[in-house]
Amino acid sequence: MTTANKVTIFRILLIPFFVVEVLYYVREGWELHRWLALATFLFASICDGVDGYIARRYQQRSELGALLDPLADKLLLVSGVVLLSFDNAPYLVRLPLWFTGIIIGRDVLLLVGLIVMHLTMGKPVIRPRWVGKTATVLQMATIMWVFLKLPEPWLWGLTLGAAGCTAISGLLYVLDGVRQLSAHPASSAGSAGFV
Repeated sequence: MTTANKVTIFRILLIPFFVVEVLYYVREGWELHRWLALATFLFASICDGVDGYIARRYQQRSELGALLDPLADKLLLVSGVVLLSFDNAPYLVRLPLWFTGIIIGRDVLLLVGLIVMHLTMGKPVIRPRWVGKTATVLQMATIMWVFLKLPEPWLWGLTLGAAGCTAISGLLYVLDGVRQLSAHPASSAGSAGFV
């Protein structure tokens, strides 16, 4: 249990608090709940960079960290996007359902792909790309924009940018997975058996 992993676990533990604060805010409209939700989301997002820095700087990379870090990201972002896709009027702007669908759809697709690759060829090679990191940053920015109640026209631009980067990164991961599966000896042997 490295320091980086402890920070990641702390990030995961912050998510229920964030969700509860959002639910209290949209039910009661008390501004303190909105600011606590925003502060929790921002702090958890900053901790994402902190645990990554600790893992790299002090050589604390581990298999547990490789599993927990993206899980913490996904849980935080998906919980935020799903909560904001409900009708929270008059307190918060509603994110479009297609935006939520793209984000959840990509994550489900990647999860299924990872399971298939793991069962077929063992441990898959995951190559993070700049477009995926950009998608994560834009998703975080979109959620924070809603909680800060900043001008809506800019919000829709952020939403479109986040959706586009999310879709492109999902497509690149799928193509990479297909390439790895095609190059694996198990797939060649399996296809030879059907000839």
